[in-house]
Order: sequence, then structure tokens, then C-alpha cells
Amino acid sequence: MISKQEVMEFARELRLTPHIIEKDYVLGWILAGIYQHAGFGKNWIFKGGTCLKKCFFETYRFSEDLDFTLTDPDHLNESFLNRSFGQIVGWIYDQAGIEIPKDNLRFEIYQNPRGKLSAQGRISYRGPMRKGGDLPRIKLDLTNDEILVLDPVLREIHHPYSDKPGEGFSTYCYSFEEVFAEKIRALAERERPRDLYDVVQIFRHEELKPDRAIVLETLKQKCSFKGIPVPTIESLGKEPERTELGAEWGNMLGHQLPALPPLEQFWEALGEFFNWLLGLVGKIVKPSFPVPVSGIDPSWRPPAMAQAWQGSTSLETIRFAASNRLCVDLLYKGSQRLIEPYSLRRTRDGNFLIFAVKHESGEDRSYRVDRIEAAEVSQVSFSPRYLVELTPSGPLHTPYLTRPTTGYQKTGINPQRGHLRTSRTVSSFGPKYIFECPLCRKRFTRISNRSSLNKHKDKNGYPCPGRTGIYISTKY
Repeated sequence: MISKQEVMEFARELRLTPHIIEKDYVLGWILAGIYQHAGFGKNWIFKGGTCLKKCFFETYRFSEDLDFTLTDPDHLNESFLNRSFGQIVGWIYDQAGIEIPKDNLRFEIYQNPRGKLSAQGRISYRGPMRKGGDLPRIKLDLTNDEILVLDPVLREIHHPYSDKPGEGFSTYCYSFEEVFAEKIRALAERERPRDLYDVVQIFRHEELKPDRAIVLETLKQKCSFKGIPVPTIESLGKEPERTELGAEWGNMLGHQLPALPPLEQFWEALGEFFNWLLGLVGKIVKPSFPVPVSGIDPSWRPPAMAQAWQGSTSLETIRFAASNRLCVDLLYKGSQRLIEPYSLRRTRDGNFLIFAVKHESGEDRSYRVDRIEAAEVSQVSFSPRYLVELTPSGPLHTPYLTRPTTGYQKTGINPQRGHLRTSRTVSSFGPKYIFECPLCRKRFTRISNRSSLNKHKDKNGYPCPGRTGIYISTKY
């Protein structure tokens, strides 16, 4: 288990309370425990806002729940769940030292509004903060009757903490287009702040490039299954839901974000999103910030997920502001200025530079990170003049991976039949897995699907701190 000091360091970097960081840490190990359990694996398909954050890209919204679609209805059984999670929490304690008392496990089987069985679980834990009194809890929502339109994918779990094993964590989850469509459907059905936040954040990530037609068709099938119309900006703006959305914006999101962006900014972006979704307009591609070539390391890009940079300035605060289109109030060389942050680059001699625009004058500027005296997120929104490059994502369309073996193996979800299909896989010399360091972009070829990287140097000969690769492709 990581130390309390490490939790506090992440909390300082991300400007969040330590218990939010601790919960995110424990969530990673619970996901790892579920995936390694022989009875779960491909039968538990991870979804929802936590899936977005832990498997695809940094949303900067720290979620507190774990949502799964179960492909085996027999798993919605209280005795089975208690017995299986008793084994899982024992494995987690052996691996990480996180205490999850078995007698505090709670699973309730209930009839959902569709007349089918669902389950809700409560998992209490004692993590690095060692908080006294009532133990903090994580909620699990389990359903079996959700429609799966697209094949699930195997994704690595983002776990930026020091006790991450060399081979990393993985889990089966909704494909990116499906989790996007599910978020839009959830926004239509319940119109909650977190769903609006997630939909807009997904749309804003220009580099993700989801297939619009697939997202729309998946959304239509999900809405049809739920018996609701496909949402529009007009249907979401009806009362009293629109007023309730505004009233709950701060209550539901305030503790999950370093700073609360204004609701109006996200509501305006929603109109642009629906125009894109319906094919009325294309995405406007912004030019990249004119970063000078001289002195810049061309091979380095910022990591996709949040990191504890351990510097005097919170880089994640600046990256959060960029992701949420908020200006940063910067104190630099004794002078205050309001900037629009766009890009983070590293020089050939190892210094970090923030490339930004002075909000009032529109002048392009760069700031050396180690010379920044203070940086605070403001409530001043900006409309991007350039491509926001501070929050890149790794590759999204990961093939459904299988380990070389003999016999029959489940390999995906048939969208027409809604059940697992099988195929014959035979051991041979095996595939070759290509991983890329997210920091220096150096690529590694492996004979096993293990994302851990050995110590290495970047293309300019400097030691690279990257220790976990991003999956690129498989060669056979």
C-alpha cells in the first residue's frame, strides 16, 4: 500500500481533498481484483464515468462508483457476490495491504424499473489515510439487462501510484463509442451535472476522433431499449429539469473537481455537440500553437493521465484549466497575468515550458514552469484560438486481446444476440505486442501483453521516467 505522504502529494498536485485521492487509489485495486477473479473477467464489463477516467482519458472528474454490465445473470445472486468478493478482498490485501473487512461487504438484489434484477454493492475500506470512525465506502452498480451494441475492449487501468505492478492492471470495458453513447443516453434520462460534464469533455478532446455515425447509431439503439426518444438540445432544455441541473451543478461536481467551471460554458458547448452528432456541422479543427522548433524536444508529449509532477508548480492545475477552457491567473517573475494555456513542451535540456496566450492582449507567450511562482484556476472562460494540447489521450481503439492458449475462448459480444461468442484459438509462436512510452514516444516490441517498460533513454539520450507503455498494435 502506498504511504499517506504519497496521497497528500497527489492531493496537493490535483488540488483535491486527500480522501478523493485515496478512493481513486482503492478503486484501481478493486478493478484489478475483479479482473483477476476467475469467475468474473470477461463477464463483468466496466462502464460509466469512472470507466472514462480510469481506462480512456483524464476527465478531471474523480468518480466514486463502479458500474458494470454483467453478461451472466447467475452472478446477480447475493451469496455468489459475497463469496466472490470475499476472495477478491483477500487478494487485494495480499497484493496491496488495503483492508476491506469481509463482514462489511453488502450486496442488495432488487428489481429495477424494467422489472429485471439488478444489484447494488457497498465496499468499506481502510486505505493509506487510516481514517478513524466509520470507514469510507465505494458503491457498485450491477445490471444484467443493459443492451451491449458494440464489442467490449480490454483496456489498461490508469493507476499512477507507486505500487502499480510492472505488468499493470487491465479490465474489460465498453468501447469508447459505446461509453460515449451511454453517457449521452444517461444525460437524456436523468439530466445530471456529471453526465453533462462528461459528454462535453469527451466532445472537446479533438484528438479522440470518435466515429460520429457509430456513436449516433449506438445511441439510437440504447434509447430505443430504454423506451426514450433520442435527446436534442431542445428536449434537454425543458423545465423543471433545466433548473434542477443548475441547482445541483455545484453540489454534485464541486468535490470531484479542483475548481468548478461555470455551468453556462458547458451548456453552450452542448449545442455545438448536438450539431456535430446530427451531422449538421463538422468539428472545427484549430491550428496547433506555433511552438518554435529551436530548443524543443520534438519527441516529447505530455502524458494522457494525471501525474504527480513533484514540482513547485501544480502542472495538473494548469492542465485542468486548459481542459475546462478556463484561464489561469499566473504569477511569473513577480508579475500577475491572465493566460489561456494551450501546450506543455519539454526543451532538449529538460525544462518544461507552458505555451499560452495572454487573455487580454491576445499575445502568444511561453513560460518556464520552474519560474512560475503561483498558478490558480480563474472563473474566466476562453474560446480556444489554438488546439488545446495539454490533455492528450492514448490510442482508443484497442483490439480485443486474448492470451495464446488452446481450447475455446470467449472473444467478444455479439451485438445482435447479446451474448458471448466463442472462437477457436491455437497456441503457436504467438503475437508481438507493440507498446509506446507516453513520455518519449519510444516503442517497444513484446512477446507478452505486458505494458511495463524497462529503464530507457529518450531519442536524445536523456533518461526517460516513463515506466508504463501505451498499447499501439499487435503483429502476428
